[in-house]
Amino acid sequence: MESRELAQAIYNVAHLTGEFKLRSGLTSKEYFDKYRFEAQPKILRAIAKAMVPLIPKGTEALAGLEMGGIPIATALSMESGIPAVFVRKEAKSYGTCRVAEGLESLKGVKLCIIEDVITTGGQVILSAEDLRKEGALVKEVLCVISRQQGGEEKLAAAGLEMISLFNQGQLKDSVR
Repeated sequence: MESRELAQAIYNVAHLTGEFKLRSGLTSKEYFDKYRFEAQPKILRAIAKAMVPLIPKGTEALAGLEMGGIPIATALSMESGIPAVFVRKEAKSYGTCRVAEGLESLKGVKLCIIEDVITTGGQVILSAEDLRKEGALVKEVLCVISRQQGGEEKLAAAGLEMISLFNQGQLKDSVR
């Protein structure tokens, strides 16, 4: 699937209008429902294929954030052959009691955080801190959609570089 065709497919299946409260607390009249594109095998596969070249060199594991980053990280792992790590918003109080699952240890592992949609990057920053506490080396964040609402700047201030497959403007332009 070509880039413009993929952008159109994501926009057509996931773009909603109305009144939406975002995780950041902001209110928006439009929303990209990530689950609608993540639940479509053809679109998810195309997203993974398009994102593989964007994975930073030397990445040892893909850290998919709960919940929307996990399907993206899984598909990307299958396409790239790079292992995935599944990152919770907080560690469980039972079982392994870990914030991230998939590797025995994160100490010294170069991770690339995988996210679906980034608005302000708040959860990404919190998760990056958790992963760094576990000894992971985290410098990059790869997402499907940047909403272009300050996330890139906030991530940069936290020592993270954001790489996006598409931004909100590109998705809108794809259907014009």
